[in-house]
Amino acid sequence: MFSFITNFKKNANRKKLKDSAFEFLFDDDKSGEYVVFDTETTGLNPKVDEILSIGAVKIKDNRVLTSQTFEVFLQNSKEISSNSIKIHGIRPFDLKDAKTTKEGIVEFLNFIGSRPLIGYYLEFDVAMINRYTKPLLGINLPNKMIEVSEIYFDKTISLIPQGNIDLRFDTILKNCSIPNMGAHNAVNDAIMTAMIYLKLTKEKE
Repeated sequence: MFSFITNFKKNANRKKLKDSAFEFLFDDDKSGEYVVFDTETTGLNPKVDEILSIGAVKIKDNRVLTSQTFEVFLQNSKEISSNSIKIHGIRPFDLKDAKTTKEGIVEFLNFIGSRPLIGYYLEFDVAMINRYTKPLLGINLPNKMIEVSEIYFDKTISLIPQGNIDLRFDTILKNCSIPNMGAHNAVNDAIMTAMIYLKLTKEKE
């Protein structure tokens, strides 16, 4: 039943596609790869905030393909607040050579193809991407989504059945014995998230 509903939603989404050049997003993925991605934004409201950068990395055969990372900076129409700069470190100067949102999103879509997407609080990042794909192509991202915090929760709740599970990124990183790469940016966050995913799924197996 769940599979039927998923396919129905995917087909309904596909019918809204404005540009046949992006039909590949709906193909069955045969690459055996996953894409882990993260966004840095002007704020936390997908309805009004904008993407400043997108970082991504591929996983294949239980390996993070660090030689195949993706990073793009996007032009924005709003002033970047000092509070958000403290979080992501992206200053107006860093965006002087940024690409248009259309250019950046198209590059990202070509990078991910129809591969499953992995992320930490992925729902937010996907909502941010959809803010651009909806007016540009008429669709939401059709890719399969995998949330690492859910995997971590399911794995941890059996050890602390009535406890509160700390789902903060740094906590998950520490408990999975993954080194913190320091600089907070979209690419580094994507690589660390990829390592968390592999740690959790390998142990699950």
